[in-house]
Amino acid sequence: MSWSSNDNNSPWGKKPKGNGKGSSENSSDNSYGDDYFKGFQDKLKDMFPKNNPASLSLLIIIALTIWTLSGFYRVGTDEQGVVTRFGEYVRTTEPGLHYHLPFPIESVMKPKVTKVNRIEVGFRTSQSQFSQTPQTRQTPEEALMLTGDENIVDLNFTIFWIINDAKDFLFNVRNPEITIKSIGESVMREKIGQTPIDPILSEGKSIVEEDVKNDVQKVLDYYSAGVLVTQVQLQKADPPETVIESFRDVQRAKTDEQRLRNEAEAYRNDIIPKARGEAEKKIQEAEAYKKEVVAKAEGEAQRFLSVYDSYRTSKDVTRERIYLETLEKTLGKIDKVIVDNKAGGGVVPYLPLPELKKKLNKNSTNQVQQNE
Repeated sequence: MSWSSNDNNSPWGKKPKGNGKGSSENSSDNSYGDDYFKGFQDKLKDMFPKNNPASLSLLIIIALTIWTLSGFYRVGTDEQGVVTRFGEYVRTTEPGLHYHLPFPIESVMKPKVTKVNRIEVGFRTSQSQFSQTPQTRQTPEEALMLTGDENIVDLNFTIFWIINDAKDFLFNVRNPEITIKSIGESVMREKIGQTPIDPILSEGKSIVEEDVKNDVQKVLDYYSAGVLVTQVQLQKADPPETVIESFRDVQRAKTDEQRLRNEAEAYRNDIIPKARGEAEKKIQEAEAYKKEVVAKAEGEAQRFLSVYDSYRTSKDVTRERIYLETLEKTLGKIDKVIVDNKAGGGVVPYLPLPELKKKLNKNSTNQVQQNE
């Protein structure tokens, strides 16, 4: 029996019975779905008409052209293009317009190689929607580190880095940010563990930053990570909050100790040069006195030898000269009166030599004053 002879083309020969409203709604939904599916089929047939092969070829050519042109891509000035073929690295392209085989044969990734990235260790900075000021949250499990003299320091630092090789960056490291953070924290802990706490809190910060930067770069280069570390910056270096007051007391005591030591050094530097100067002066005076005495002794000895040689040559003349020189030394400063014992008549000839000498000296002085 044919289904077409029945009402509504039903295979049961009659209209299916429903129980009121529900049956009417189900019939309406099924009819809407059938109409939608039939309309979709009609549109698909219109796109690929069987009676017009030229239209089908044109559509295929247009599709192939669009697919071929989809291989053009542009690399920005701050990017590098990394082309892969079925997931395998092929080449790296510089900024500009380039072409690769269309997807899915080749694809391109364009990481930004001039962007300065930052990784925070020991703290996290977040921007609140209610405030313009960034909020900082401490992470003690990263910040607390043991120093070389067995102290604990609360340290926050930031690593700044850029991509210097896009191929190595994309293919040699699975998660670059986590890798750089782990390496930076490990190297910093090693450096802090070899350094006393005083340089870390004062003038040694720049040395720590430079050493950590170089060591992190060495590790990243060993793994060919394609990353260049531009700077490591210490944000905070303090003792833990629980002992910071005691630490400050210790620092003040060390400051007083250093001050007193400097005062003692200054006093020593003032006294020692003076003492050395006095000692050198005494030594020079003694040397001069020694030379003077030796020179006098040598002169006296030479004089004695010359007199002795003269005496051996002419004894009478030398004896008389010695006699006269002795009288000169002995009587030279004594007032003298000369009496001529050959004078007669009871007159004592008197020659006042001292008075004449005084008068002569007085006249010489007056003459000098008049000339002035």
